[in-house]
Order: sequence, then C-alpha cells, then structure tokens
Amino acid sequence: MAALSAWFWNERFWLPHNVTWADLADPAPGVEYPKAGHLLSALPLALGIFAVRVVFERCIAGPCASILQIQTELSRRAQPNAVLDKVFTSITKSPDSKHLEGLSKQLDWDVRKIQRWFRQRRNQDKPSNRTKFCESMWRFTFYLCIFTYGIRFLWQSPWMWDTRHCWYNYPYQVLSSGLYYYYITELAFYWSLMFSQFTDIKRKDFLIMFIHHLATISLISFSYVNNMLRVGSLVMCVHDTSDFLLEAAKLANYAKSQRLCDILFVVFSMIFFGTRLIIFPFWILNTTLFESWEIIGPYPSWWLFNSLLLVLQLLHVIWSYLIARIAFKAIMRGKVGKDERSDIESSSEEETETTLKERLKTAQSRGENGTNGHFGSKPWSQNHNTW
Repeated sequence: MAALSAWFWNERFWLPHNVTWADLADPAPGVEYPKAGHLLSALPLALGIFAVRVVFERCIAGPCASILQIQTELSRRAQPNAVLDKVFTSITKSPDSKHLEGLSKQLDWDVRKIQRWFRQRRNQDKPSNRTKFCESMWRFTFYLCIFTYGIRFLWQSPWMWDTRHCWYNYPYQVLSSGLYYYYITELAFYWSLMFSQFTDIKRKDFLIMFIHHLATISLISFSYVNNMLRVGSLVMCVHDTSDFLLEAAKLANYAKSQRLCDILFVVFSMIFFGTRLIIFPFWILNTTLFESWEIIGPYPSWWLFNSLLLVLQLLHVIWSYLIARIAFKAIMRGKVGKDERSDIESSSEEETETTLKERLKTAQSRGENGTNGHFGSKPWSQNHNTW
C-alpha cells in the first residue's frame, strides 16, 4: 500500500518542477494550502445535500406544484400478465415484430393489443409533470444559490478580472475559507447528482451526463489537490451561469406558461452559447493552456487537467447542437415544447398518433392482402420528447 500510495502521489506528476509535497506541508502560521484529505468532507456533505433535496421537494416544491395546479397524471395501468411482464422486465420494453408475432401466437392476442399493453406498461413508469417539476425546482434553487455565492465571491477576487493571477506565485496560493466552501459544496453537489442520476428521470443523454459528472468531479478534485482553485472557481462559475435558467424554463413549461417558457429558453440559449462556446474556450482554456504555459510551464498533471477541460468543451459542443435543434423546431412551431435530451415514453398525444397510424396500416393490409388486421412489418412508434 505504501508503494502504491507513493506511486499515485508522485511529485513529478502532480506538482511543477522543483516543488515537493514537503514544501506545501508546512506553511507559515495562519496560512492553509489545499490537501487531498479535505475532499473527503464532500461525501457526507453530499448525503446532507440529498437529504435537503428530499425535504425541499416534499415541503416546498410539492406545495408550489399544487398552487400551480400541477398534479400527478393518472395513466391507464396494463392488465396483469405474467408472460408479458417477464418479457418487459428481462428481455425488452419495446418488442420488435418478431417478438410481437411470437407473443401473439403464445397468448392468442392481437398484435395491436400486445403493443398497447407494452405502451401502457411503459407509461406506468413514466414520471409525472409534478415529479419533474419538483426535480427541476430543486436544481433551479441550488444552481441559483451557488451561482449567486460564486459571483459575489469572484467579484472581489483579482483573478476574475485578470486570469494571469491564477498562476502568479503558483502553487503557493493561500486557501481562503470562501474558496474552500465554494469548492467543497460544488463537489458535494455533483457527487449527489452522480448517485441520484440512477433514480432521477432518465434521459437520452444519460451517458453524456454521467461522463459530465465524472469529468466534473475529477476536475474539481484534481484542481483542488493541485491548488488550481482560482481557475477552477472560474470554470464552476461559467457553468453555473446558464444552468438555473434552463431549469427555470422547464418550470415554466410544466406550469403551462408557454410565453414565459419561450422567453426563458431564448435567454438561456443566448447565455449558454456565450459562456460555453465563447467565454469558456477563449477565456478559460486560453489561460489554462497558454498563460499557465508562459508563467509556470507544463508538467504531467497539467496535461491531464487540460485534457479534462477539453472533454468538457466537447460536451459543450454536443449540447449546443441539441439546443440549436430545439431552437430551430421552436421557430418552426412558434413555441418551445420539447427537450431533445429527454427519453420519456409517450403521452396521450403519442397514443393518438400511434393508434391512427396502426389503423391506417390495418386498413392497408386488409385492402391489399386480407390479413385481418395483422401486419408483418415493424410496429410504428414515435417517442415524444417532453421535459
């Protein structure tokens, strides 16, 4: 274990040239440098944040949803069927034509009846607008609070106005209490998000978000151990700038305030593109890649830190594409109603469209080959992406 620890904490990897852990272990009286052990305090804080979230959603977000008349929708439950339920839980939630034909013969059911059963069974697991409203209200509240704290703290910090201060006298930069609380709270929140992602509403970008949370936790942890807290605080603030606006737009959408939703989404999109595609690469990456190279020079963990930042930038480009798609569709429809990231099964609108399409196919099959409503091609489906 000692050998493994010595290998992992190799000074030549973590620290600039001619700097050792001993140099940072004994600072002057009243001076504190970041230590890896500080990061452990984020884990119990993450559990505390999760507990606060549960109380918040029940005692604050829930009553707000009631005031706005956002209720839990009652969906038709699929009739109990051991065979279909086994297929649903262990094989597939959306059977193809081969599975449908086999189940139809086994149960002596019409294919459309089996499709309807699977659709109803999927809808049983669909979270209601009330659940999504409570989740978004929690995120909105946290993002707004942490952004307010971060901008107030950074407003008084010299590196906010001149990023070269992120590297002056590095790594002998004092850890202030404000910076410590900012960092540990952000780290704890992303730990809580990473764990709760498996119980929250599932979306198309589940894997992307998982990578994002993992990269964010790694970035915060690496930058803390390396005492790159100054530039790290800028990274966190840039990301927090638009997050609360997206959640606010979702809240307006769940409350059926379409006009407010459209306005908030437009503001969010503009700020997102500005912070993630302009400020982040030309301000943050510029200082981490070029200004730091000039002032302290590269070293192994410097390369890893910048690689993680570039991963985040790649994710920014992907999200920007998804947001641009939403914006384009909104312009064509005249409103914002869908989130391309969502992966939630059908609403009543989908059932209507699916039923109409099935009837059309049935009519065609009867007219062309007299198959009494059974058709061999893959069933038509349309997933509506809603917040």
